Amino acid sequence: MRLYLDASSIIYSIEGVPEFRQATLRWIEQAEAAEAGALVTSRFSRLECRVKPLRDADADTLAHYEGFFARADLVLVEVSADVIEHATELRARYNVRSPDAIHLASAPREHADVFVTGDRQLRRCTEVKVEVVTEPQTH
Repeated sequence: MRLYLDASSIIYSIEGVPEFRQATLRWIEQAEAAEAGALVTSRFSRLECRVKPLRDADADTLAHYEGFFARADLVLVEVSADVIEHATELRARYNVRSPDAIHLASAPREHADVFVTGDRQLRRCTEVKVEVVTEPQTH
């Protein structure tokens, strides 16, 4: 399974309340256990995840993010011109925020099978299978 994690799901996996953290970690474990499994996210997630710990001078949390983004099994999708063009189309079509559109456009670039998020509104996107961490898994 190629699992796309948006910034909210990465934050849940590191800082989330136990229920959301465990749900996200189960997704990650499934991807890691799968043959040819991979974790995928946008380089943009690195920005989104690290802002608060940097602002708060929270070295421990920042170190957890650094560890996550240094994982050997993590595929980072660059925010290329193609991603921006696709994100623009998705933002117009589904009326999502620009960061969410960038994530939704990044997932297909690395053939993600599942897009994990904490945002229910992203289920509107039909280009990728969206699973919401705060809801029961459907697979």
